[in-house]
Amino acid sequence: FMSIMITKRDGTQEAFDADRINKSIERACFGLTDGLSKAVQIASETRLTLYDGITEEELDQATINTALQNVHQDLEFDTIATRLLLKTIYKKVLGDFSKDDAEDFARIHREHFPEYISAAVEDKLLDPRMKSVFNLEELSEALDISRDGLYKYSGVSTMLDRYFTKGGNREPLETPQYFWMRVAMGMSLNEESPTEWAKNFYNKMSRLEYLSAGSTNLGAGTPNPRLSNCYLMEIQDDMEHIGKTVSDVLLLSKATGGIGLSVTKLRASGSILKTSNTVSSGPVPFLHMIDSAIRAVQRGGKKKGALCFYMENWHIDFQDFLDLKQNAGDDYRRARTANIAVYLSDEFMKRVHAGDDWYLFDPNEVKDLVELYGQDFSKRYAHYAQMAEEGKIKMWSKMPARQQYKNILVSLQTTSHPWLTWKDAINVRALNNNTGTIHASNLCTEVTLPQNRDNIAVCNLLSINLARHVRAGQIDWHLLEESVRISLRQLDNLVDINKLPLKEAIKADIENRAVGMGLMGFSDTIEMLGFSYEDKEAHDLSDKVFEFISYMAIDESANIAAEKGSYPNFKGSGWSKGMVPIDTLELLQKERGTDMPLVKESTPAIPNLDWSLVREKVKRGMRNATVMAVAPNANIGLVAGVTPGIDPRFAQMFSRNKLSGKYLEINPNLVADLKKENLWEAVREQILTNRGDIAEIPAIPDHIKRIYKTSFSVSPLAYVEVAARAQKWVDQAISRNMYLDVRDIDEVMNIYSTAWDKGLKTTYYLHMKPRHNAEQSTTKVNKQDITGKRGFAVLSSIKVEPKVEIPVPVLATEPLKQADSSPVVLKVHLPEDPQDALLCEGCQ
Repeated sequence: FMSIMITKRDGTQEAFDADRINKSIERACFGLTDGLSKAVQIASETRLTLYDGITEEELDQATINTALQNVHQDLEFDTIATRLLLKTIYKKVLGDFSKDDAEDFARIHREHFPEYISAAVEDKLLDPRMKSVFNLEELSEALDISRDGLYKYSGVSTMLDRYFTKGGNREPLETPQYFWMRVAMGMSLNEESPTEWAKNFYNKMSRLEYLSAGSTNLGAGTPNPRLSNCYLMEIQDDMEHIGKTVSDVLLLSKATGGIGLSVTKLRASGSILKTSNTVSSGPVPFLHMIDSAIRAVQRGGKKKGALCFYMENWHIDFQDFLDLKQNAGDDYRRARTANIAVYLSDEFMKRVHAGDDWYLFDPNEVKDLVELYGQDFSKRYAHYAQMAEEGKIKMWSKMPARQQYKNILVSLQTTSHPWLTWKDAINVRALNNNTGTIHASNLCTEVTLPQNRDNIAVCNLLSINLARHVRAGQIDWHLLEESVRISLRQLDNLVDINKLPLKEAIKADIENRAVGMGLMGFSDTIEMLGFSYEDKEAHDLSDKVFEFISYMAIDESANIAAEKGSYPNFKGSGWSKGMVPIDTLELLQKERGTDMPLVKESTPAIPNLDWSLVREKVKRGMRNATVMAVAPNANIGLVAGVTPGIDPRFAQMFSRNKLSGKYLEINPNLVADLKKENLWEAVREQILTNRGDIAEIPAIPDHIKRIYKTSFSVSPLAYVEVAARAQKWVDQAISRNMYLDVRDIDEVMNIYSTAWDKGLKTTYYLHMKPRHNAEQSTTKVNKQDITGKRGFAVLSSIKVEPKVEIPVPVLATEPLKQADSSPVVLKVHLPEDPQDALLCEGCQ
């Protein structure tokens, strides 16, 4: 390696210094179990990847990748990779610093912070108020570099790739602690004591007790803070509004928002256009046009625009809508980027259960149907069905309701679309429906806000990390209350700081101040408490946790209303009548005319949750039209290092592929429990071979297998139950992913019917267990042992004693022969693990 040259950042070259890289790796291994051995392993494996002229950045990444590829041996390799990545960030942000003096480094880190803020303001990357309204020295002293030790590699790499402020050269200007403080400051700009509130918000986020959503992380503190994640729109049935909607979609996508768009009002294909005496082309060509528009926009410069179309299933072109996500067919009648969701009524679900017919209409002939829900919808729908049978409606058709339901779920199984959402549960239970009908949910199905021609509904999100509130084997309810109250204030501040690109969005944001507090790390929490996702204790915990968060969030919104005033549309809302989300269950049961099969009793987490006090309080005012919405949290879940939303654990060990690369994710709770049983080292390779499923590993005790079921092993009814218990208390909705091992369509129909029965407002993606697994390339698999079959490869197992043994490596330029001209047989000893063998391309 003495001949290898390293290309420095300024383009000059220097000889590779093995001692320098060894010290860097040793520092990353400090304090870990058998750290010296790990350092030697990473250093020796890294050297095998070097080449002459390798850049400093590539050398840094090589050491990180080497650490990551050993994570399946020991989770501490993830810690090493994280520390190495942090070192590269520190070097880019802070320049050279002492690598062995932790106190000196912490001082440099603190002292540089005001310089970063000032320079970023000067470069117009940050709002000028970031420099003028805060005590930067006081905030610098609050920075705690030791909290960088809380983060996993997936968390730091996600922050770096997605959220850090970067300079013109696209290099980061922030460390993780600078990032959290920048977001906290951005959310405190309008406070009377901005420095104090910035410290409060910073302490919560930097400890990962709650995390703001992606758009907020990107925009907080910037000159143009577009902080909302979700927009809900409705397209009107006129050409002017269709064109405006395309333009609005482009602008909202540019503002990094995900969009839910109701398209039910678009008239049917063949519907008469009175202005031109021609017929309509129907909704599909316009949906394709919008799909192309969002594909053209790169949100945050990272990913394509994102949108979900919503349609009610009585639209006569509904089957064409279902076909939007099919791979085959006319590409101009497909949506390759947008998602689709169906907006189902209770009337439809009742007809499915009763075996009745379902009528489909042209929205242009039944214009009021889209605005109705509950019994009002059912009565009007029956009226239109009668008119159709009497020949009083021009365009209509009918089919068995169960057949359409089956069509929907077959499409869901084959294309992951449409997502199933329920109009009546959303509208009947809404406390904010005094401003109109809710025609759709958002991109991820957790936001439920009214929208119309003049209002583009806006929701602002944040999620509590439940796993960070577990102390000594139980939930710290006092800490959780503190997190809920502080985060609600942060969310409310966002509305006043937010700069949105459309007047309809600005109007809805200011007049409703809708926020959505969510939750993540639910599966981590039940694992730490010793429960399975299927256990009654886990379902009861969902009930308790969401009741507690709902209570505290509503109470805090009422407190802020007393301080700052209620949201403008408060009068006439369910809140103004003293109602809270749990009260709306009775309304839904009354509209359905049935008793919902749901545990309705409250099981408070602490004894003093007196809902009668909160009911009296909200009558006097609420600061926010909504306070809760449980988002899927895919990216901020990575930052927090926990399972997203209320999802189960996908697998105990799996390969994650993201912007920063591909690496293994391993459940640390499982590793900890296996280590307690002295089993981790014995079974870790089997877990990898079994793709993260421990069910068939004999050495693992049943009590551990029960807790650590993977997503496809958990009963789908458990997914429904966890969400249903939570939905009782959530005023908006829950992004509920489903994971199914079954393919029987009748069983799938029953599962989703159960979700409706229990009052779920929405569901999200359906993940089907693959019928076949991909070939494993990172484990040693003997198919003969697994299948008992022997193929042509059996020939390689026939032993032939060589006449001559020649030690390897051997470079042969022509065939080797013995004196009698018979060929030489080489006995080659390869390492036990094929990955340890450096074979040239073409070797057999």
